[in-house]
Amino acid sequence: MVVQRSIPAVDLSEETQAERLARKTREAPYVPIGLAGCLGAVLYGLYQYKNRGEMSTSVYVMKFRVVAQSAVVVTLGLGVGYSMIDKYILPKFQTSASKKEEPSA
Repeated sequence: MVVQRSIPAVDLSEETQAERLARKTREAPYVPIGLAGCLGAVLYGLYQYKNRGEMSTSVYVMKFRVVAQSAVVVTLGLGVGYSMIDKYILPKFQTSASKKEEPSA
């Protein structure tokens, strides 16, 4: 017996950066949020760098690195938490709600 498998359609044409960003946004909606957060952190860091006072540049960069890494860890934790809630907890509520709506015979 020969089993035929369906081959997914792959478009081999070149995609522009805007098309790639749009595709990534559809596949993973957190991509633009992450990019906006990264841009915001960089702009905030540049603004704070001008107002750092007597702090040396190397100490400021190390401090900013710790803040940026903390933001990444918090964002990853929130994303994982949301994914777990969406995948495991919300379906249980939806099935229990649909059972309540069904009339008993």
